Amino acid sequence: MNLFDVLLLVVLCAGAAFFWRIRTISEYASQYLKHYCEQQRLQLVSVARQSTRPMIYRGKLDWRSNFVFEFSSTGDDCYQGKLQLNGLTVVKTETPPHRINMH
Repeated sequence: MNLFDVLLLVVLCAGAAFFWRIRTISEYASQYLKHYCEQQRLQLVSVARQSTRPMIYRGKLDWRSNFVFEFSSTGDDCYQGKLQLNGLTVVKTETPPHRINMH
């Protein structure tokens, strides 16, 4: 095994770790938004990751992720909200003004 093989192995392992972490963040965002929408009496329609970039958070390398989600308040409408995470920490959840279902 030469230096190139070791370097290639390190790069592959780092890529797999980054992929795994981003996947974990995406799953957490979906669970968080499902719970958030249940609390707000909204229907979660879809979740999509808009962007992810590396950042230093609390002294360690992690990912800042922005998600866009669609929700419905009455079942007949659809609105778009935003979620921002630093690692697995929710920074901001934004929803536009929407109708409230009184039932």
